Amino acid sequence: MGSLTASLNIAMQGLQAEQTAIQTTTNNIANVDTPGYSRQVANFDDNPPIQIGNLSLGSGVNISQVTSLRDAVLDKRVNQETQQQGELNAFISGGQQIQALFNETESTGLQTPLTNFFNSLSELSANPSDVDTRQAVLTAAQNLATAFNQTSNNLTQIQQGEDLDVTQSVNQINSLTSQIAAVNVQVSAATGTGQNPGPFIDQRQQLINQLSNLVDVSEIDAGNNSLTLTTTSGAPLVVGGQSFPLTTQADPVTGLQDVYSQGNNITSKITGGELAGQIQLRDQEIPSDISSLDSLASTLATAVNTQNAQGYDLNGNPGGNIFVPPPANGAGAAGSLAVAITDPSLLAASGGPAPGTAGDNTNANALLAIQNQTIDNGESPIDAYSSLVYKIGNDVSTAQSNQTAGSEVLDQLTNLQQGVSGVDINEESANLIRFQSAYQASAQVSGIIDQLLQDTINIIPVT
Repeated sequence: MGSLTASLNIAMQGLQAEQTAIQTTTNNIANVDTPGYSRQVANFDDNPPIQIGNLSLGSGVNISQVTSLRDAVLDKRVNQETQQQGELNAFISGGQQIQALFNETESTGLQTPLTNFFNSLSELSANPSDVDTRQAVLTAAQNLATAFNQTSNNLTQIQQGEDLDVTQSVNQINSLTSQIAAVNVQVSAATGTGQNPGPFIDQRQQLINQLSNLVDVSEIDAGNNSLTLTTTSGAPLVVGGQSFPLTTQADPVTGLQDVYSQGNNITSKITGGELAGQIQLRDQEIPSDISSLDSLASTLATAVNTQNAQGYDLNGNPGGNIFVPPPANGAGAAGSLAVAITDPSLLAASGGPAPGTAGDNTNANALLAIQNQTIDNGESPIDAYSSLVYKIGNDVSTAQSNQTAGSEVLDQLTNLQQGVSGVDINEESANLIRFQSAYQASAQVSGIIDQLLQDTINIIPVT
């Protein structure tokens, strides 16, 4: 009778084990479309055998634990590629805004006003004494100055927009690190009590993936399934159940927001995520573009003023400045470029004083020749502007190429990750049938043993 009781216990343990496996499989199927969910597996272990004399008899089965299937290496690689994609996406988004300022096909750049200015000088050379032609030169100069002003101001506005995005990204980072710290506690608690921490790890991994899209993240195993998160430069983000918020502080020189961690300026050390792309645009790309624009405005205005001063106006007087002289170092020249005169007779088209001033176009030709002179870093005005436009387009194009290549890598990694952690409906359906069959077999065995026990009890005489 003892052996029948032992057999009944084995059958009951089988029922419980198969029931847990069915529940686990059902949960997998229910979460097939849940983002970040990792497939769970019920791990069957046989119980220690019972030794009876020379016989070693099995004592049944148990579910040692339910585990979530993850590949930590793949998870880290996905996060790394996500960091790069986040950086490139942010850079491309802002870069395309810059490109729109120099879209010559839609006449939003400087090509047309530059060309029109030199065309007006060509007209002046052909008819140096005509007042309307002279006025057209001043109008073209004013249009050119306005175009420089607007482009410079628009670049500054884009830079300020990126600065605002930096602050918003820092706020999002702090929100995510706070949530990750809280989940870290849940993961450690579940691990410490022998429960399956998988659902909490899934939740944490989703949060880390979102964090990776914003900033470069380095993961350190802290034991007990807990993670320590830092930036790649070592700035702490999450340690156990504590998060370390980043802060922003205005730079006293630029007025732009720098990023701080524990009192240390880490702005230049952020290398991934949207925050890195925003900082790169704000602190490198846009200042470089503004500097090139300032250089072109400054050298052009200086060259025109210098040449105009070498001629004589309609009154026979030496020429003065056509443009307001730019700052000595050129900084801010594009944003402040302005026409210095309103009287068209003050244009110095002549090469010498009266007589002959009215019909002399010597200096007008010299002013027109500036169009082909190497005045800005060894380039003519048009070539210097073309180089700026090319540089902007090339920067965005390079980022887009890297984005496309990185996206393909990320897709491959995600597919590999899904191969490990994703739920396969066909596989789960097959498992469900297998576990159901085993459950029914265990139920049938327990029924038979129960009947045998009843029969045994019935044949034992009552004393």
